[in-house]
Amino acid sequence: MSSGLKKIVVVGVVVLVLFFLITQPTQSADLVHRVLGWLKDGAEAIVTFFKTLFA
Repeated sequence: MSSGLKKIVVVGVVVLVLFFLITQPTQSADLVHRVLGWLKDGAEAIVTFFKTLFA
């Protein structure tokens, strides 16, 4: 991907995210909470795996 095209794609994604945040703040907050929950669950699963592995 060329440098110019990459920059256009990045700017486009940022604009879409900002548009979503401004027009639908409640749904945006819910999405962030959901994603953070998934990350937390994934991290806990990895910790549990290694605790079980080395126990």
